[in-house]
Amino acid sequence: MAHDKLPLSAGAAVDRGLIADGTLPVGDALVALGSNIGDKAANVRQALALLTQEGDIRLLASSRIFKTPPWGKTDQDWFVNAAARVGTSLSPHQLLGRCLAIERAMGRERGEKWGPRVIDLDVLAHGPTRISDKDLTLPHPYITERAFVLAPLSDVAPEFVIKGRTVDQWLAAIDRSGVEPM
Repeated sequence: MAHDKLPLSAGAAVDRGLIADGTLPVGDALVALGSNIGDKAANVRQALALLTQEGDIRLLASSRIFKTPPWGKTDQDWFVNAAARVGTSLSPHQLLGRCLAIERAMGRERGEKWGPRVIDLDVLAHGPTRISDKDLTLPHPYITERAFVLAPLSDVAPEFVIKGRTVDQWLAAIDRSGVEPM
């Protein structure tokens, strides 16, 4: 089967590059997407379309879609995961609000931690911004521990630096068992 890649929106640039120190330019953000209920790949595509629908978020790059095993709570169906690099005028908290609104609109119900979900959107990074408050921590604190995040992120920002190492360096050092492009 051909590798499934999320579509770029019309006119979107593929990649504007990172700043020399491996950080994102101001206005760029990284978003992780995942689903393990229903038509998983279609859910991820719909979420990405909704994310860019208002016009204040532009898709700059999208990853392949990966089939991944459940993580944290393992007695549930497999996931699909993807990542997107976007350009936006929204603040980090506004972007988080948009992601949560999309989850609600698509029927996500928050129950058990790491449980099944129709869609999950996580803001991983927003420009060079570092935040740690009750609603948001940037960069996302668990990027380096999760192959299901690192593999798609490697497609859109392989040289992004987290905790002194690039995404690709973290990915090479982690167990990727079961994380496969679809």
